[in-house]
Amino acid sequence: MNITDKMEQLYQPYTFEQTLDISPFLEQYWSSSFLITGVYLLLIVVGQNFMKSRKSFDLQVPLTLWSFFLAVFSIVGTLRTWGYMGMLILMDGPKHTLCFTIFCKNTVISFWSSLFLLSKVIELGDTVFIILRKRPLIFVHWYHHSTVLLYTSFAFKIKMPSGGLFMAMNFGVHAIMYTYYTLKAAKVECPRKFSMLVTSLQILQMVLGTIFSILAYIWRQDFGCHTTEKDLLWSMTLYVTYFILFAKFFLETYILPKVKDKTKIQ
Repeated sequence: MNITDKMEQLYQPYTFEQTLDISPFLEQYWSSSFLITGVYLLLIVVGQNFMKSRKSFDLQVPLTLWSFFLAVFSIVGTLRTWGYMGMLILMDGPKHTLCFTIFCKNTVISFWSSLFLLSKVIELGDTVFIILRKRPLIFVHWYHHSTVLLYTSFAFKIKMPSGGLFMAMNFGVHAIMYTYYTLKAAKVECPRKFSMLVTSLQILQMVLGTIFSILAYIWRQDFGCHTTEKDLLWSMTLYVTYFILFAKFFLETYILPKVKDKTKIQ
Protein backbone atom coordinates (compact mmCIF):
# COMPACT_ATOMS: atom_id res chain seq x y z
CA MET A 1 0.00 0.00 0.00
CA ASN A 2 1.56 3.32 -1.07
CA ILE A 3 1.63 6.49 1.02
CA THR A 4 -1.33 8.05 -0.83
CA ASP A 5 -3.60 5.11 -0.02
CA LYS A 6 -2.48 5.10 3.60
CA MET A 7 -3.19 8.81 3.99
CA GLU A 8 -6.63 8.44 2.41
CA GLN A 9 -7.49 5.74 4.95
CA LEU A 10 -6.10 7.63 7.93
CA TYR A 11 -7.56 11.02 7.00
CA GLN A 12 -11.15 10.58 5.93
CA PRO A 13 -13.03 13.52 4.36
CA TYR A 14 -16.35 14.81 5.61
CA THR A 15 -19.35 14.67 3.30
CA PHE A 16 -19.23 18.39 2.51
CA GLU A 17 -15.59 18.02 1.45
CA GLN A 18 -16.60 15.48 -1.19
CA THR A 19 -19.60 17.26 -2.68
CA LEU A 20 -17.96 19.57 -5.22
CA ASP A 21 -14.53 19.75 -6.80
CA ILE A 22 -13.92 23.21 -8.26
CA SER A 23 -10.16 22.81 -8.64
CA PRO A 24 -10.32 22.26 -12.45
CA PHE A 25 -12.22 25.55 -12.81
CA LEU A 26 -9.75 27.43 -10.62
CA GLU A 27 -6.78 25.95 -12.50
CA GLN A 28 -8.27 26.92 -15.87
CA TYR A 29 -8.96 30.52 -14.88
CA TRP A 30 -6.00 31.08 -12.55
CA SER A 31 -4.77 34.01 -14.69
CA SER A 32 -7.91 35.97 -13.80
CA SER A 33 -6.11 36.71 -10.53
CA PHE A 34 -4.13 39.36 -12.45
CA LEU A 35 -7.37 41.09 -13.48
CA ILE A 36 -8.76 40.88 -9.94
CA THR A 37 -5.54 42.33 -8.54
CA GLY A 38 -5.59 45.15 -11.09
CA VAL A 39 -9.18 46.02 -10.21
CA TYR A 40 -8.30 45.82 -6.50
CA LEU A 41 -5.44 48.31 -6.84
CA LEU A 42 -7.58 50.63 -8.99
CA LEU A 43 -10.42 50.58 -6.45
CA ILE A 44 -7.96 51.50 -3.69
CA VAL A 45 -7.11 54.73 -5.52
CA VAL A 46 -10.74 55.43 -6.40
CA GLY A 47 -11.94 54.60 -2.88
CA GLN A 48 -9.40 56.81 -1.13
CA ASN A 49 -10.23 59.74 -3.41
CA PHE A 50 -13.94 59.14 -2.83
CA MET A 51 -13.52 59.20 0.95
CA LYS A 52 -11.28 62.28 1.09
CA SER A 53 -14.15 64.74 1.45
CA ARG A 54 -16.45 62.42 3.36
CA LYS A 55 -16.78 61.35 6.97
CA SER A 56 -15.56 57.94 7.94
CA PHE A 57 -18.01 55.09 8.49
CA ASP A 58 -18.11 53.33 11.85
CA LEU A 59 -18.82 49.79 10.57
CA GLN A 60 -18.12 48.15 13.93
CA VAL A 61 -20.74 45.42 13.60
CA PRO A 62 -19.98 44.49 9.94
CA LEU A 63 -16.24 44.49 10.65
CA THR A 64 -16.68 42.29 13.72
CA LEU A 65 -18.80 39.80 11.78
CA TRP A 66 -16.40 39.89 8.84
CA SER A 67 -13.37 39.17 11.03
CA PHE A 68 -15.27 36.51 12.98
CA PHE A 69 -16.22 34.68 9.77
CA LEU A 70 -12.61 34.70 8.55
CA ALA A 71 -11.38 33.61 12.00
CA VAL A 72 -13.71 30.59 12.08
CA PHE A 73 -12.85 29.71 8.48
CA SER A 74 -9.12 29.91 9.23
CA ILE A 75 -9.42 27.84 12.42
CA VAL A 76 -11.29 25.04 10.65
CA GLY A 77 -8.87 25.26 7.71
CA THR A 78 -5.95 24.98 10.13
CA LEU A 79 -7.34 21.87 11.79
CA ARG A 80 -8.10 20.14 8.49
CA THR A 81 -4.89 20.99 6.63
CA TRP A 82 -2.45 20.61 9.53
CA GLY A 83 -4.01 17.28 10.47
CA TYR A 84 -3.10 15.92 7.04
CA MET A 85 0.21 17.72 6.50
CA GLY A 86 1.39 16.80 10.01
CA MET A 87 0.73 13.11 9.40
CA LEU A 88 2.37 13.33 5.97
CA ILE A 89 5.56 14.79 7.46
CA LEU A 90 5.66 12.10 10.17
CA MET A 91 5.03 9.26 7.74
CA ASP A 92 6.98 10.42 4.69
CA GLY A 93 9.43 12.99 6.05
CA PRO A 94 9.90 16.70 5.26
CA LYS A 95 11.91 16.01 2.11
CA HIS A 96 9.13 14.18 0.29
CA THR A 97 6.53 16.59 1.66
CA LEU A 98 8.34 19.54 0.05
CA CYS A 99 9.34 17.74 -3.15
CA PHE A 100 6.24 15.85 -4.20
CA THR A 101 2.58 16.65 -4.72
CA ILE A 102 1.09 13.74 -2.78
CA PHE A 103 -1.17 16.16 -0.90
CA CYS A 104 -2.88 17.29 -4.11
CA LYS A 105 -4.42 13.85 -4.52
CA ASN A 106 -6.09 13.93 -1.13
CA THR A 107 -9.79 14.89 -1.14
CA VAL A 108 -9.55 16.96 2.05
CA ILE A 109 -6.53 18.98 0.91
CA SER A 110 -7.97 19.45 -2.58
CA PHE A 111 -11.16 20.88 -1.07
CA TRP A 112 -9.38 23.22 1.34
CA SER A 113 -6.83 24.28 -1.27
CA SER A 114 -9.68 25.50 -3.46
CA LEU A 115 -11.26 27.39 -0.56
CA PHE A 116 -7.86 28.75 0.40
CA LEU A 117 -7.41 30.26 -3.06
CA LEU A 118 -10.92 31.74 -3.03
CA SER A 119 -10.29 33.17 0.44
CA LYS A 120 -7.44 35.26 -0.96
CA VAL A 121 -10.01 37.05 -3.12
CA ILE A 122 -12.42 37.45 -0.21
CA GLU A 123 -9.68 38.80 2.08
CA LEU A 124 -9.27 41.77 -0.25
CA GLY A 125 -12.38 43.01 1.54
CA ASP A 126 -10.15 43.86 4.51
CA THR A 127 -8.98 46.87 2.53
CA VAL A 128 -12.55 48.05 1.97
CA PHE A 129 -13.02 48.46 5.71
CA ILE A 130 -9.75 50.36 6.02
CA ILE A 131 -10.74 52.80 3.29
CA LEU A 132 -14.34 53.33 4.43
CA ARG A 133 -13.22 53.83 8.03
CA LYS A 134 -10.45 56.17 6.80
CA ARG A 135 -7.71 54.26 8.56
CA PRO A 136 -4.08 54.45 7.35
CA LEU A 137 -3.50 52.07 4.44
CA ILE A 138 0.13 51.02 4.73
CA PHE A 139 2.18 49.60 1.86
CA VAL A 140 2.67 46.18 3.43
CA HIS A 141 -1.12 45.70 3.61
CA TRP A 142 -2.05 46.12 -0.05
CA TYR A 143 1.23 44.70 -1.35
CA HIS A 144 0.77 41.55 0.74
CA HIS A 145 -2.89 41.09 -0.22
CA SER A 146 -2.34 41.54 -3.94
CA THR A 147 0.82 39.44 -4.30
CA VAL A 148 -0.47 36.60 -2.11
CA LEU A 149 -3.47 36.26 -4.43
CA LEU A 150 -1.19 36.10 -7.48
CA TYR A 151 1.24 33.69 -5.83
CA THR A 152 -1.51 31.39 -4.53
CA SER A 153 -3.15 31.26 -7.97
CA PHE A 154 0.17 30.42 -9.61
CA ALA A 155 1.03 27.76 -7.01
CA PHE A 156 -2.45 26.24 -7.33
CA LYS A 157 -2.16 26.06 -11.12
CA ILE A 158 1.23 24.32 -11.21
CA LYS A 159 0.58 22.26 -8.05
CA MET A 160 3.68 23.60 -6.33
CA PRO A 161 5.09 20.80 -4.13
CA SER A 162 5.76 23.08 -1.16
CA GLY A 163 2.31 24.65 -1.51
CA GLY A 164 0.73 22.28 1.02
CA LEU A 165 2.97 23.46 3.85
CA PHE A 166 2.70 27.10 2.77
CA MET A 167 -1.10 26.84 2.90
CA ALA A 168 -1.15 25.13 6.30
CA MET A 169 1.19 27.77 7.76
CA ASN A 170 -0.93 30.60 6.41
CA PHE A 171 -4.13 29.06 7.75
CA GLY A 172 -2.54 28.78 11.21
CA VAL A 173 -1.33 32.38 11.30
CA HIS A 174 -4.65 33.71 10.01
CA ALA A 175 -6.58 31.73 12.63
CA ILE A 176 -4.83 33.74 15.33
CA MET A 177 -4.71 36.99 13.36
CA TYR A 178 -8.42 37.16 12.54
CA THR A 179 -9.30 36.14 16.09
CA TYR A 180 -7.34 39.19 17.23
CA TYR A 181 -9.06 41.34 14.58
CA THR A 182 -12.46 40.10 15.77
CA LEU A 183 -11.74 41.06 19.38
CA LYS A 184 -10.32 44.40 18.32
CA ALA A 185 -13.32 45.18 16.09
CA ALA A 186 -15.65 44.26 18.96
CA LYS A 187 -13.66 46.71 21.13
CA VAL A 188 -12.51 44.02 23.50
CA GLU A 189 -9.39 45.21 25.26
CA CYS A 190 -6.49 42.98 24.26
CA PRO A 191 -2.98 43.04 25.73
CA ARG A 192 -0.34 44.60 23.50
CA LYS A 193 1.48 41.27 23.51
CA PHE A 194 -1.38 39.75 21.51
CA SER A 195 -0.80 42.09 18.56
CA MET A 196 2.96 41.54 18.91
CA LEU A 197 2.33 37.79 18.75
CA VAL A 198 0.38 38.16 15.50
CA THR A 199 3.16 40.11 13.79
CA SER A 200 5.82 37.78 15.23
CA LEU A 201 3.99 34.76 13.78
CA GLN A 202 3.76 36.49 10.41
CA ILE A 203 7.52 37.08 10.47
CA LEU A 204 8.13 33.46 11.52
CA GLN A 205 5.96 32.29 8.64
CA MET A 206 8.16 34.25 6.22
CA VAL A 207 11.34 32.80 7.72
CA LEU A 208 10.01 29.23 7.49
CA GLY A 209 8.71 29.84 3.98
CA THR A 210 12.16 31.01 2.90
CA ILE A 211 13.84 28.00 4.53
CA PHE A 212 11.38 25.57 2.94
CA SER A 213 11.94 27.16 -0.48
CA ILE A 214 15.71 26.84 -0.17
CA LEU A 215 15.47 23.21 1.00
CA ALA A 216 13.12 22.34 -1.85
CA TYR A 217 15.56 23.87 -4.32
CA ILE A 218 18.49 21.94 -2.83
CA TRP A 219 16.54 18.70 -2.85
CA ARG A 220 15.40 19.25 -6.44
CA GLN A 221 18.72 17.75 -7.52
CA ASP A 222 17.32 14.39 -6.44
CA PHE A 223 15.55 12.32 -9.04
CA GLY A 224 11.83 12.97 -9.09
CA CYS A 225 11.76 16.16 -7.02
CA HIS A 226 9.23 18.37 -8.79
CA THR A 227 10.40 21.79 -7.62
CA THR A 228 11.59 24.14 -10.39
CA GLU A 229 13.68 27.29 -10.57
CA LYS A 230 10.50 29.26 -11.27
CA ASP A 231 9.00 27.96 -8.00
CA LEU A 232 12.10 29.12 -6.13
CA LEU A 233 12.09 32.54 -7.80
CA TRP A 234 8.47 33.24 -6.86
CA SER A 235 8.83 31.88 -3.34
CA MET A 236 12.09 33.62 -2.49
CA THR A 237 11.05 36.97 -3.98
CA LEU A 238 7.82 37.10 -2.04
CA TYR A 239 8.92 35.57 1.26
CA VAL A 240 12.03 37.75 1.49
CA THR A 241 10.12 40.94 0.71
CA TYR A 242 7.37 39.94 3.16
CA PHE A 243 9.98 39.30 5.83
CA ILE A 244 11.58 42.71 5.31
CA LEU A 245 8.23 44.55 5.35
CA PHE A 246 6.80 42.75 8.39
CA ALA A 247 10.08 43.06 10.29
CA LYS A 248 10.12 46.79 9.48
CA PHE A 249 6.52 47.10 10.69
CA PHE A 250 7.36 45.24 13.92
CA LEU A 251 10.37 47.46 14.52
CA GLU A 252 8.51 50.71 13.87
CA THR A 253 5.41 49.69 15.83
CA TYR A 254 6.79 47.93 18.90
CA ILE A 255 10.52 48.56 19.27
CA LEU A 256 11.31 52.14 18.19
CA PRO A 257 8.49 53.77 20.24
CA LYS A 258 9.90 52.14 23.39
CA VAL A 259 13.41 53.36 22.56
CA LYS A 260 12.11 56.90 22.00
CA ASP A 261 10.19 56.85 25.29
CA LYS A 262 13.26 55.70 27.19
CA THR A 263 15.33 58.41 25.52
CA LYS A 264 12.81 61.09 26.55
CA ILE A 265 12.78 59.87 30.15
CA GLN A 266 16.56 59.96 30.31
